[in-house]
Amino acid sequence: MFIRVAVAILACLLTIWAIQAFAKPAPWYLWESKVDGHRLCRQFDPGEGWTRVNGPYKDAQCRIATLPPKPR
Repeated sequence: MFIRVAVAILACLLTIWAIQAFAKPAPWYLWESKVDGHRLCRQFDPGEGWTRVNGPYKDAQCRIATLPPKPR
């Protein structure tokens, strides 16, 4: 019984690990403040008061452009 449970847990962990090996990081976007025009590079919406100017990019400095992610 213990061996079956251990094998099942190990199989689940290996499956999760294998799926994560194919995951890609989120793309970066250039955001601009509506208040003062300040720009920053983020992967996600920084909140109200910001508009997305450009993107997506591969790097955190928003210098290397990339293709947009495929819709799911």
